[in-house]
Amino acid sequence: MSISVAIVEDEKHYNNALKKIIDYDADLHCIGQFYSGKAALVSLQEIHPDVVLMDIKLPDMSGIEVIAQILDTLPATRFMMCTSFEDDLHIYEALKVGATGYLIKGESMDKIIASIKDVYQGGAPMSFGVAKRVLQYFREEKTNFNNHLNELSKTEHDILDLLAKGHLYKEIADIKEVTLDTVKKHVGNIYKKLHVNNKVEAINLFKNQ
Repeated sequence: MSISVAIVEDEKHYNNALKKIIDYDADLHCIGQFYSGKAALVSLQEIHPDVVLMDIKLPDMSGIEVIAQILDTLPATRFMMCTSFEDDLHIYEALKVGATGYLIKGESMDKIIASIKDVYQGGAPMSFGVAKRVLQYFREEKTNFNNHLNELSKTEHDILDLLAKGHLYKEIADIKEVTLDTVKKHVGNIYKKLHVNNKVEAINLFKNQ
């Protein structure tokens, strides 16, 4: 196994320290060091690393913006944040745009090496504090969704259940003995109450409640 790694980190001392430990490990090799977002955007598409260690605070743009702009062109590359930011906003924004790991600077070098291998193999390594925040976030989201679900009328709940079972609007209208327009109106109300934009989002939330 030989995992190619690129580093996007503007602090040169830390960037070089990461390169040193990566190259020291027999399973890893550093194929690129970048100190700005723009340089990373250009070069990462040329070298196609297996894993990218990405800082958030860069001199010209954020590492989150870099991932958002480049992810589609590097479908096989895994992005792992390595940053000093530990707040909810940065964590969730990074994960939302496609980062699959999130480490806080200060982790041991052994932890960083193990996390690079983990993310390469499909894992989602996170610093302990980050993992706790993410878990809490999903617990709160589930609670919020259950509260929204309780706001649905019995008819709306029944219609959502039928949608989740794969029934079309016309079929639901026949089952509920109402008009197609009535079904559409109920579905619109379901979207508003659950704070979703489409049927897929509503069904996914309903199935995972």
